[in-house]
Amino acid sequence: MSALSQNPPALLTESDVAHWDHDTDVIVVGFGSAGASAALGARESGARVLMLERASGPGGTSGIAGGHFYLGGGTPVQEACGFEDSAAEMYKYLEALTPDPDPEKLRLYCEGSVAHFHWLEAQGVPFDRSYYPGKAAMQPGRDCLIWSGNEKVWPFREIAKPAPRGHKVAFDGPDGGGALAMQHLARAVENAGVECVFDARAANLVADTNGRVIGLRYTRDGQTKHARAGSAVVLAAGGYIMNEQMFEQELAWMPRDLIKHGTAGDDGAGLLLGISAGGAPMGLHQAFLTSPVYPPESMIKGIMVNARGERFVAEDSYHGRSAGMLTEQPDGIAYLVLDSATFGYPPYEFFEQALVDGYETVEAMESGLGLPHGSLVKTLADYNAAAARGEDPGFHKYADWLQALDQPPYAAFDLSVGRAKFAGFSLGGLSTSADAEVRRGDGSAVPGLYAAGACAWNIAQDTRGYSSGTCLGEATFFGRRAGRHAGSKPQA
Repeated sequence: MSALSQNPPALLTESDVAHWDHDTDVIVVGFGSAGASAALGARESGARVLMLERASGPGGTSGIAGGHFYLGGGTPVQEACGFEDSAAEMYKYLEALTPDPDPEKLRLYCEGSVAHFHWLEAQGVPFDRSYYPGKAAMQPGRDCLIWSGNEKVWPFREIAKPAPRGHKVAFDGPDGGGALAMQHLARAVENAGVECVFDARAANLVADTNGRVIGLRYTRDGQTKHARAGSAVVLAAGGYIMNEQMFEQELAWMPRDLIKHGTAGDDGAGLLLGISAGGAPMGLHQAFLTSPVYPPESMIKGIMVNARGERFVAEDSYHGRSAGMLTEQPDGIAYLVLDSATFGYPPYEFFEQALVDGYETVEAMESGLGLPHGSLVKTLADYNAAAARGEDPGFHKYADWLQALDQPPYAAFDLSVGRAKFAGFSLGGLSTSADAEVRRGDGSAVPGLYAAGACAWNIAQDTRGYSSGTCLGEATFFGRRAGRHAGSKPQA
């Protein structure tokens, strides 16, 4: 848990409501992928659903995502592409990477992954039966399956049998998959008969005398309205990366010039609503961070060194893992060292990973980077000697990326905090049960309140263990679970 830097709104009581403008079973706050899935799940349970969205249309941050869903256990795409996987291996992988794993949530997610894939397709979300063999932050085309995490990175490849689990929505290009997924989910919500109110800002939750959440107050077009939920309210209103006060205090470890990935709705409003009813915030200091240096894949064969001229991460790590470990280095300084055989340019200009210079010798590079005398010379000599034997005893880089850097001239790219740019988003959220019920600090459920997506604390817990697709995967999985559970509750 973390000390919250912003006061939550007041929790209202029934006496504060003179008139209910809506009377329904389940209210969903937020129309991203988590909210859409919650609405669909509630309708599957036969509940009437009212969805409130602050923006003028659906999408949320899911609509600007690349479009990866982290799914496994033997999905039709994995099978079609010749990859064996199981729920047990997927569980072992995710458990090893998650700082505070919830065994029940992980088991449900892994064992239900194949069924969830089929559910997404049933909503119209398209996935090709194809595989992208390269290592990239996002497939350049519409190929579906990709290695989107640290499955092949040591020690995880020894803990669980590696399998690619990043499933990208069938979209031609590196961006736009999230928007396409949201188009289909929004159409499914409409077809399911969900009542949607846009330009509606949720202001306060309303609870009865027993503390059960029974509705909320929202504002629209300058008017204050109240909606009653006979069964439950589901919070799916996004994260808090756009909340400057929370960013400054809760995420003080992140680069201050961060490229914030989110929409205006990612201001922590859903999180604060949950806290107002007694929900416990978890992991508010955790976030995803990235500044990828690949493709081209040759860059992975280089080495990353800190201000001491020492390596600090296996360079074949997922880019979120590398970025997280980079911020922990002295003064946030890091360089990518390449030789003429591995040289290339980082793929994204807006991350501003500048080429420092080219050098004829390692000694000249060490001096030019201002590293301690003899440090880089020793680091590179040790690395090259081991690589020539097909080994990397310090970091166990996967064999595909292990290559001696002994072909001068050399080059260095500056990956340092404050000089290169990083992008990221928040990961902390409300403590929830496996059924997405919001929980208090003592573990008891806040009756009538659920949370999913970026305002809930589930599987995606830190940048070191993140795999692309985890957020969309868990948002839709636990969003649907929240809706189904909330919709099946007897009315108060």
